[in-house]
Amino acid sequence: MQTSIKATSWRLFRWGVGVFIVLFIFRLVYGYMASNTTATGDYGENYFDQVNDLRKNYASAKTAMSAPSAGSTVQPDFSTNQKYEKTATVRTTTSDFPKDESDVRKKIEAYKAMIQYEKALGKTGHRELHLMIGVNPEKFDSFYHEIQRIGTIKSLSITKVDKTNEYRQLNAKKISLEKTVASLEALKTNPRTNTDLLPIYDRQLELEDRLQNLGVDLGNFNTENEFCTVKLSLYEGATVQSISFIHRVKVALQWTIHYFTYTVIAFTMLVAFIFILLLIIDRLNIPGLFK
Repeated sequence: MQTSIKATSWRLFRWGVGVFIVLFIFRLVYGYMASNTTATGDYGENYFDQVNDLRKNYASAKTAMSAPSAGSTVQPDFSTNQKYEKTATVRTTTSDFPKDESDVRKKIEAYKAMIQYEKALGKTGHRELHLMIGVNPEKFDSFYHEIQRIGTIKSLSITKVDKTNEYRQLNAKKISLEKTVASLEALKTNPRTNTDLLPIYDRQLELEDRLQNLGVDLGNFNTENEFCTVKLSLYEGATVQSISFIHRVKVALQWTIHYFTYTVIAFTMLVAFIFILLLIIDRLNIPGLFK
């Protein structure tokens, strides 16, 4: 009898040690995998792609025009320089958010740039700052390289789009509308009834409204409003600190002891429940139950 009890106890002990070791190894491996796959922020998408009605910044550049060939009747158009839109997108991450935010604002001030859009998101530990910055075209390259020294860069891009034709088309529309408004103004001088004048006034108001909108669009091309754009997204919590093996073992051991205790308690309660259930069945003496 004693030999049977010892053998059973030894068997249970070995099973317990085996379960403990399996739980410990599982938690240790999980710690390595979780630290490698835990996301610290969503840097795959550009925040500004989701924002509408952002101001458009344009700049000018002098273009070299070749002289016409001898006998050519085509004359080059010297009326406008090249108009272009230049945008840099910078996404960077930092473990010291307040310091790097302060550095960004100091650089903006030092370069006499302009914050045209600002959005702050998140709580401490997961903060985000999104800025659209208007930069003088002559200082754009220097500012762009200075910003790259802040935090850990996740992505960079620069896009330059020629807007010369769009600028000329806006001017052509403006001239055409102005001529139409002048024609309507001339029609109003002819003696007509009020009924005849009403459609002219309505049409004139409509054209003047379109002229105002064109004036706003053309105003962005004015030399005093010339800027290049830097879209900066600063994310907090990018730096992942290395965890020592001793610390991982400590955490895995604490977790294993915790859940192993629950496992033993649950197993003991299950055995006790089955034992009591068998006793009740035996006392009831149900015939043929175990046949």
